[in-house]
Amino acid sequence: MEAYTEIREAVAKLCAGFPGPYWRALDREMAYPTEFVNALTESGYLSVLIPEEYGGSGLPLSAAAAILEEVQRAGCNGGACHAQMYTMGTLLRHGSEAQKAAYLPAIAEGRLRLQAFGVTEPTSGTDTGSLKTTARREGDHYLVNGQKIWTSRSEHSDLMLLLARTMPKSEGMKRTDGLSVLLVDMREAIENGLTIRPIRTMMNHATTEVFFDNLRVPAANLIGEAGRGFRYILSGMNAERILIAAECVGDAKWFIDKARAYASDRSVFGRPIGANQGVQFPIAKAYANMRAAELMVREALSLYESGANPGAEANMAKMLAADASFEAANACIQTHGGFGFAEEYDIERKFRETRLYQVAPISTNLILAYLSEHVLGLPRSY
Repeated sequence: MEAYTEIREAVAKLCAGFPGPYWRALDREMAYPTEFVNALTESGYLSVLIPEEYGGSGLPLSAAAAILEEVQRAGCNGGACHAQMYTMGTLLRHGSEAQKAAYLPAIAEGRLRLQAFGVTEPTSGTDTGSLKTTARREGDHYLVNGQKIWTSRSEHSDLMLLLARTMPKSEGMKRTDGLSVLLVDMREAIENGLTIRPIRTMMNHATTEVFFDNLRVPAANLIGEAGRGFRYILSGMNAERILIAAECVGDAKWFIDKARAYASDRSVFGRPIGANQGVQFPIAKAYANMRAAELMVREALSLYESGANPGAEANMAKMLAADASFEAANACIQTHGGFGFAEEYDIERKFRETRLYQVAPISTNLILAYLSEHVLGLPRSY
């Protein structure tokens, strides 16, 4: 698999222009990193998966993974824009030629942002088949009513991929049947049936809840066939989990680097604290687990790019990488002692950010349940 050395070096150079003080200032105000996202967009990094015929680079998923890993490794936060990479797949794979021609070039150029993903609801969580948001067809429009939560970046996105029920449940129907994907133009929707409410969280993640009140969406914005939306969303979830795993690997490398440097430089009782096995062993263990997770990410990428369905590998990559980044975060903060909690070191900020991936985009417990049932053949638990 290609290492993308030149891309990695270029991303690292770009990220050097957005050092710790930039992110700390945003963190205090819970502000969106507009300048950083614009820089990534203008450099073409957010459009690497868009085919060249639509103005993108036409590169495989491993290139996107390399970009996001380097963003995190540099101490930046790709959570502000990573969804544009993995939501793109639904439009690329299942959108009509007219839809792709209308939206992809503008996204590639940076004139439009596709970063909002409306799936999760307050009452259903990851039980997507039980979502209650409806889209009822009336002539050449759908009328959308309902609510979504944890719809990150909706205040900073022009387009949203929305999953809603277009067919009522009936006997014999699977819970996930009857769901459809709509491409919502948020510029037209705000104040015309769409309301956005920010949610303050423990990290600066620009997340919101959104409310739909008879929002009119053109029927021409239906992605693929009505009623098959869950399959379309599901086909992009492997990519999402692999890319998040790559970010976690980058986070782990950042924490390990910070811990190693501090343990080598900080002297107490007349010698570097890194000479103490109680300090060096947790860092070494975090490194070993990061490397193991990195190999699983590569395995998942290889299978994905070969056209396979790496459900187990994508889930394991996400879980192992999230565990590795959180272990590295703990080792890093423990190595720094009190300084690990000081804002100026950036560790406490990155600690909060990487903690998210134990829960999102899918919790560790659900990954374990998936592996138990679908890999090990154990009885279904949910």
